[in-house]
Amino acid sequence: MSIATITKPMTFIARTTDVEPGCALQVNLGGRPPLALVRLDNEFFVINDTCTHGEASLSDGEIIDGDIECPFHSGCFDIRTGAVTAFPCAKALTVYPVKVEDEQVFAALDAGSCADTPA
Repeated sequence: MSIATITKPMTFIARTTDVEPGCALQVNLGGRPPLALVRLDNEFFVINDTCTHGEASLSDGEIIDGDIECPFHSGCFDIRTGAVTAFPCAKALTVYPVKVEDEQVFAALDAGSCADTPA
């Protein structure tokens, strides 16, 4: 989804320096489930932090070749799309459009998409 087509409000998530390359940071915003800010090199992604297979925090998992691995049962998700890439997970994660501006990461939390949902 192109950021140019997003008309939803953008919410501040964190500063770019808050998360190291190849790592994830749990972000808690009032009134919603936790999010994970993931940094792959100099790209930033915002996904739901809770594994769809169990109540594990994905920000505690390993990042391997563009996937994030659940620390409970080793199921994996594609960080860019939220698609399931390894069993036992079966339901995709929601991924949110991101904008980086002045070393701050913003996400359109009302415009999330899920690989399981037909376009």
